[in-house]
Amino acid sequence: MSEHLALQDAHQHCQSLQDALGRFRRHGIGRIADWAAHLAVVLPAGGRLLAAGNGGSAAQAQHLTAELVGRYRQERPAFSAISLHAETSSVTAIGNDYGFDQVYSRQVSAHGRRGDVLVLLSTSGRSANLISAAVTGRAAGLRVWAMTGPGPNPLAEAADDALCIDASSTATVQEAHLVAVHLLCECFDAASPVAGTVVKRPVAVHRRTP
Repeated sequence: MSEHLALQDAHQHCQSLQDALGRFRRHGIGRIADWAAHLAVVLPAGGRLLAAGNGGSAAQAQHLTAELVGRYRQERPAFSAISLHAETSSVTAIGNDYGFDQVYSRQVSAHGRRGDVLVLLSTSGRSANLISAAVTGRAAGLRVWAMTGPGPNPLAEAADDALCIDASSTATVQEAHLVAVHLLCECFDAASPVAGTVVKRPVAVHRRTP
């Protein structure tokens, strides 16, 4: 009986994700394409993407920055992207000295420059440290995007633009955010003027001493 209930729950989880992705496909993909087109102007020109989240959303933020610094599918130049939660010494020092609500906003003040992009991920859209980062980012002239769960919510309202995933489960929201991260990278590669650029890797040259 317990095995049957587990299987039923698994099917329900998959259906919830399928429904959420269907709504995202109808109403959210255009927004992701617009974000990617903006990034395709900012990053190749020397701009930077900052990203942050808490818990599972922190992992999603780091996934995004890794795809930009490394690569998504094809070879291309590396772009500047920083996951603020991964700066562990900064996070713990700021949290200790200023409080957890300031762990991201302080870093945004330090690293962000006018015209940069700040991406904030939250399943609830109510994390105080992300809302504070959004306010700080916009005041400093960064373009602030939020990926959240159902809207309206405070983080979506604090950002310049937001992708709100309509799903009741935290897990489903995070899974849809991962799809959005991948699509953002895919659309960025398609829109970037340096897409397909062959990256020449340095070759060590050994000289004989006379």
